[in-house]
Amino acid sequence: MKNSKIIIIAEAGVNHNGNINNAIKMVDLASLAGADYVKFQTFNPSEVTTSDLGLAEYQKKNFKVKNHYQLLDELKIFPKDFEKIIKRCKKKKIKFLSSPFDIQSIKLLNKLKLKILKIPSGEINNIPYLRYAGSLKKEIILSTGMSTMSEVKDAIKILIESGTKKKDISILHCNTEYPANIKKLNLMSIKYLKDKLKMRIGYSDHSIGYEASLMSISLGATIFEKHFTLNKDSKGPDHKASLSPKELIEYVKKLRLFHKSIGKYDKKPYREEMKISKIVRKKIVASEDIVTGEFFTNHNITTKRAKHGISAKYWDKVIGKTSKFNFIKDQNIKI
Repeated sequence: MKNSKIIIIAEAGVNHNGNINNAIKMVDLASLAGADYVKFQTFNPSEVTTSDLGLAEYQKKNFKVKNHYQLLDELKIFPKDFEKIIKRCKKKKIKFLSSPFDIQSIKLLNKLKLKILKIPSGEINNIPYLRYAGSLKKEIILSTGMSTMSEVKDAIKILIESGTKKKDISILHCNTEYPANIKKLNLMSIKYLKDKLKMRIGYSDHSIGYEASLMSISLGATIFEKHFTLNKDSKGPDHKASLSPKELIEYVKKLRLFHKSIGKYDKKPYREEMKISKIVRKKIVASEDIVTGEFFTNHNITTKRAKHGISAKYWDKVIGKTSKFNFIKDQNIKI
């Protein structure tokens, strides 16, 4: 990934509900919206969870299953179907990503020749998982929801010690609630992570709408990840907190537009502004008739917009000097 541009990841996640036809439609939608990547989730339920684990509150609200295992089992995509999805991505000219939730899934994605691994927030303290991911020496995007700064640093250290170069690791700030409370997004963490880690930083946005993503641009985020769905009313844990097709298209458009406004870490006017400054910046002119030999004072000169003359910034150098010419009111002062 080039640091000179923003990266937009349209997160299909599990919003296909385990249906390959829905997954293909989501690839098409992400491509139509102009996202750089469409991202799915790869997992083997038996490798991810025990059979007696319950559900998170947000998972209970819109999906009637008995436990965490059943949830994952109904939402999984089979390995052979990922090949179909990747083929569709190539046809639609959008890049494929997936978050692996277990080591077997990392192996599958490696077999599918993915150049980037997206590590989900829940794996940030999974040492054997991180060591295996790091050993592949790929580019890595690490989500940091639910984590402290020390946990983020520890994960980065493990990845680097396992073989991944620091320059190949990007970090995503995230609040892992679905949907995330607008008052608990703590977007300043983006700037904090950027300043402290000196790495590429992005934002995985789980809030309703996309205003938070737009705000994150000014804080230094250059990678953006956002869930989307074909239908917000579908049954499933993530649909309600996801963007609709129309919203996804608008999200990508707005992000690219807002990023153009950021500019460079500097303060200087553009050429177009300098043309305007010739009109709107004040010059020193006579506020009344002045005769040769008269002193320039606060009473006989003033500043106005004028075609020619001495800039108002030289006021202190003009005040107190003796006039060498006669001036009429509004005439440009010369010294």
